[in-house]
Amino acid sequence: MLRRRSAIAAAGVAIAALGITTLPATAGAQEASQAKEATVQLSAGMLQAMERDLGLTPAEAQTRVVNEERAGVLEPALRKDLGGQYGGAWVTGKTAKLVVATTGSLNHSQAAAIERAGATAKVVDHSLNALDSALAKLDRAAAKKTPDATAVWYVDVKSNSVVVESAKPAQAKKFIATSGADAGKVRIVKSAEQPKPFYDLVGGQAYYINNSARCSIGFAVTRGSERGFVSAGHCGRVGASTTGYNRVGQGTFRGSQFPGRDMAYVATNANWTPTSRVQGSRQRVAGSTQAPVGSSVCRSGSTTGWRCGTIQQHNTSVTYPQGTIRGVTRTSACAEPGDSGGSFITGSQAQGVTSGGSGNCRSDGTTFYQPVNPILSAYGLSLVRG
Repeated sequence: MLRRRSAIAAAGVAIAALGITTLPATAGAQEASQAKEATVQLSAGMLQAMERDLGLTPAEAQTRVVNEERAGVLEPALRKDLGGQYGGAWVTGKTAKLVVATTGSLNHSQAAAIERAGATAKVVDHSLNALDSALAKLDRAAAKKTPDATAVWYVDVKSNSVVVESAKPAQAKKFIATSGADAGKVRIVKSAEQPKPFYDLVGGQAYYINNSARCSIGFAVTRGSERGFVSAGHCGRVGASTTGYNRVGQGTFRGSQFPGRDMAYVATNANWTPTSRVQGSRQRVAGSTQAPVGSSVCRSGSTTGWRCGTIQQHNTSVTYPQGTIRGVTRTSACAEPGDSGGSFITGSQAQGVTSGGSGNCRSDGTTFYQPVNPILSAYGLSLVRG
């Protein structure tokens, strides 16, 4: 793919978010209507990555990010309005058009209200709550016994089902039956994928754990007067020490979970100043609103720099050699060893920290990230914003 560098050589592009037309006379929609016009500052590095990895022109990238920011505000309001009928949401196409699924019959007024809100309505068989319940049963079964040749399972809102990926479909079928999950809500996809965490023992930039393994910083955070950053749990256990890219003493792991989750908090010393910047660029973080399925998402890591893809599924469970983790998000962005812990961001909104995946950046890669909001909640942290 030819790169149009001259069109995006500027340090950043300011993007003004569109206004939001909301569902009338509903509490959830009123929350969306209170969203103020926002400005998203995209760095040249992110724009270049979106152009290379997503095949977008700079103008298309601008439009997409604006619509994704808008969808991120609108989706929670529509979810609240639909209640138990909510079947999930995703964005589609180069312009990131929001699609909202609902169960039961869709009358004209309900469909019209969703359309007026700026989304497309789709009727599905299963609510998101029902699919999440089936996924939870698979998670509980995996916690008791690691499934054979079955590495990934997730709620796929686009197909309105729980997908189980396995190299041995017959074994996956037994796993599903043992879990007690409703087989009518689950479908099996044959896949030889074998995800693993992205850590590395090769020296380089970013940060080092106990003067050996290398990972990447996620996002700067604070906890009271304490400062630090979030990263992946498999990078280090509680008490492990860290040094920075320059090998200067940096901090200590104060919180770490892996497997089960893949999250960590590193408290740093006074020599390190937290900023809202994403590693390796001038991109700044303004918040942590979760982007819908289908949204573009870019990650920065100490091995491969900026790489972009799209969000494929939220609430995914994946089995690594060390065990199963749950609640991660699956993306089409690539990553390689050493990128673990690095930041995933959509526009100006922090999404999560790199966990692991399969493939690499020379061929097709799949990457999973641990969403950032559960990390902030688990350790009582506040995201540094700019």
